[in-house]
Amino acid sequence: MKIAIFEDNLIWSGRFKIATKSVGHEPAVFTQVVNDLEDYDVAIVNLGSKAYDVTELIPKLQEMGIKVLAHAGHKEKNLLEIARNCKADRIATNGEITHKLPQILIEMTS
Repeated sequence: MKIAIFEDNLIWSGRFKIATKSVGHEPAVFTQVVNDLEDYDVAIVNLGSKAYDVTELIPKLQEMGIKVLAHAGHKEKNLLEIARNCKADRIATNGEITHKLPQILIEMTS
């Protein structure tokens, strides 16, 4: 499965690349919005990034047929609410995504 990682935090992007590769996926990290993503199945979106507007990015990805996994800290309730309003396919806290990313990806694609 090809995974687009929208992340401008070097620690998170590294974690996601390692975690997704270790379970057989093909990750690519993007620090800005791109248009050529038709081959991707899932996008991981950091809701706290200032590099893009998540209220525009999430629907754009979904229009391309990409499922969106949006994440933010458990105390960042306003960001988690934005993801709910944008109808992200799956919303996770940073703690949840750190410990359960492979399981979440399976859940999203089954």
